[in-house]
Amino acid sequence: MTALVGWLSTVGVHPTGEISCTRVGFGQSNLTYIVTDESGQRWVLRRPPSGHLLASAHDVAREARILSALADTDVPVPTIYGVCTDETISPVPIVAMEHVSGAVMTDPSAAEPLSHEIRHAIGMSMTDTLAHIHAVDLGAVGLDDLASQKPYAPRQLKRWTAQWENSKTRESPELEALTKRLADNIPEQRETTLVHGDFHIRNVMVDPSTGSVIAALDWELSTLGDPLADIGSTLAYWPERTDARLLGDPVEVMDGFPGRSEMAASYLEKTGRDAQALHYWHALGLWKIAIIIEGILRRAKDNPSNRAAHGVPTADYADALIARAIAVADEAGL
Repeated sequence: MTALVGWLSTVGVHPTGEISCTRVGFGQSNLTYIVTDESGQRWVLRRPPSGHLLASAHDVAREARILSALADTDVPVPTIYGVCTDETISPVPIVAMEHVSGAVMTDPSAAEPLSHEIRHAIGMSMTDTLAHIHAVDLGAVGLDDLASQKPYAPRQLKRWTAQWENSKTRESPELEALTKRLADNIPEQRETTLVHGDFHIRNVMVDPSTGSVIAALDWELSTLGDPLADIGSTLAYWPERTDARLLGDPVEVMDGFPGRSEMAASYLEKTGRDAQALHYWHALGLWKIAIIIEGILRRAKDNPSNRAAHGVPTADYADALIARAIAVADEAGL
């Protein structure tokens, strides 16, 4: 701990007295800790999870680069103080960043004190934030070389199919059949923008007095690609009361929060993008999340210390996502 405090001082973070580190969030991926000193000052540390890591996954230094590049844009992000790559201090990279004071809608208790109007504003501010992310001038912020600018859907299909093969705990003919349908029905990509890659209600911090997003978090899956992929993923993560409820008690189904159709309409109205292509990206988003869930199952199986406080999702949850993706693809005529 002494070595870590010494490194923090080199990036402008100066704790007073003893410090404590507390893991926060329900994430199963990069691990997040709040560092608190004796005077009550707070900072955030991020590091990769323990255990088996797939190539290119959980790159906290890359995530820090993205956040630093967005510091002067309209995208709300925390300030990055530094990245520690000294293995004498930590065997894995550690990122130190600003602690933003706000609320994260991790469960109904976080949303319960909020009015219906504030809850609705959270959803609308999320679509505003996505629009800002997709309007970033890549060249101006130095992110035009972040990833390939080749068509995004083939890249996503290749990457996540490989992730499935490398992390699966079972066989799924349904997922493999869906993969083929997605590969055979790729819509034309009309533009390339910054893509968050994992944009859902638990990855944003909001001002509980207004519902405005004050920090977009967890950028480890960010890349360059089709902006409709982001809103498609948001819709994939956004449950409704008629969906099968297999994991937790989702905030999004509480009174006041907009439904998927309103979220989609809000984003499309703000950006003028293609509603038909969005159906494809909604299905692909569900497919991708199912594969992410499989990776979580694999990491928890390999190393129980990677289990989050609320537990690990089950294979049934991944299968429900695959079924929803098939239903979306059927409805869209894919």
